[in-house]
Amino acid sequence: MKNVKPSQTDDFLSIVLENRPLLDVRAPVEFEKGAFPTSTNIAILDDEQRRLVGISYKNNGNEAAVKLGEKLINSEVKKQRLNEWKAYLSENPNAYLYCFRGGQRSGITQTWLEEEGVSIPRLRGGYKAFRNFLMEQSEEITANSNTIIIGGNTGSGKTILLNRLENTVDLEGLAKHRGSSFGKFISAQPAQIDFENALYYKLMQHKAKGYKHLVIEHESNNVGRVHIPKPIFDNFNTGGLVVLHTPLDERVEITYQEYVLNDLEEYRSVFGDEGRLKWYENISAGFDRIKKRLGSERHLKIKEILTQSFDASDEGHKEWVKILLSEYYDSMYEYQIAKSPIPILFEGNEQEIFEYLRDAEKR
Repeated sequence: MKNVKPSQTDDFLSIVLENRPLLDVRAPVEFEKGAFPTSTNIAILDDEQRRLVGISYKNNGNEAAVKLGEKLINSEVKKQRLNEWKAYLSENPNAYLYCFRGGQRSGITQTWLEEEGVSIPRLRGGYKAFRNFLMEQSEEITANSNTIIIGGNTGSGKTILLNRLENTVDLEGLAKHRGSSFGKFISAQPAQIDFENALYYKLMQHKAKGYKHLVIEHESNNVGRVHIPKPIFDNFNTGGLVVLHTPLDERVEITYQEYVLNDLEEYRSVFGDEGRLKWYENISAGFDRIKKRLGSERHLKIKEILTQSFDASDEGHKEWVKILLSEYYDSMYEYQIAKSPIPILFEGNEQEIFEYLRDAEKR
């Protein structure tokens, strides 16, 4: 018997757990504001067409708006849209379809494709219903999770430890930012809604794997220019803290490797010969952003060392790294940890904490 696809579905959980591809037919401007991690945008109406249809709907009602939409999408445009959709579906035959509310745009797309012999289910309630589901589920998951937060001074290797574990959600990885004044990557951070949707996916996938604990890195509400949704952030902070202790010299090496050597390599791979200068300008701008907190004298000293190291050798950068860690970040973290209401469960070096977290998951 032939497997007939449903015309609509609200099995949102399976979409997340299967990382099912999604065809988003909203206008590009809607997609750019936020979409789901596995979605591809092939709009039925471009931005200008959507604007005109919206004006018609507001002034003359739904029937007039539909007629205008049909007029704007002539036979040639319709043919182009169908070819693009069919090409996508030939590579993603298990995809689902959505527009904003699961109404006319996805309904028309579905009908046109069916006329071409191509069947694709659409999301009942569209983008809005799916996103509401993700938000509700993620708030419930984090409210009921045994969350363990990895804390420690800047450069102590928290992300390195996080990546050794399996029962984790990497907030900085999702945000594409390392959570400091110098944490920006070359690639842009995601839009706020994109970050949230990616986080919701990860939380639901984490729950489905049956872990006893949810392990995250200690973050403020903001990670770069995106923020963790307040209900989820509040739920995270009802967990317990493990504090990673790493000697200063090791922290200097970790920071030097990540923020100097690794970043320089990335800048060179993107910008070629200009990469080193662009990296220098980015680091220098980072010092300027925290000038007030550094103090004028320390700010000037660090920038002089940066310039001298840039002109001489990469190895010299360890000097400003050490000053920044010991004279700026350490006191700031000590103040934050003293104020934190999160109870400390355990303290130790990387291997001790790794074993503690591994054993906690087994118990």
